[in-house]
Amino acid sequence: MSDHEHEEHAHEPAGYGIYFLTWFSLLVLTAITVTAAGMHFGSLSVVVALFIALVKASIVLWLFMHLKYEDTLFHRLVWIMILAMVIFIGMTFTDTLFR
Repeated sequence: MSDHEHEEHAHEPAGYGIYFLTWFSLLVLTAITVTAAGMHFGSLSVVVALFIALVKASIVLWLFMHLKYEDTLFHRLVWIMILAMVIFIGMTFTDTLFR
């Protein structure tokens, strides 16, 4: 095996500040989620809850799971996976429309 096969991506390790900001932002968004659950948005309640969950998942993917430091190809693969998931969930939701 060549030396190139054993090379790892060279990037600076994330400092404790990034982890603290990630934790703090998730804590604040959890408080917002609990507050929003007590409010009555009518038909927008699900949309608000999903939007907050989307923001929290984005923070976890981007900062905690270090997607920020990955190659462009990996970013594209993650977007393809998210698009496939949205399509499958959307197809499931259309089933409830025709019942």
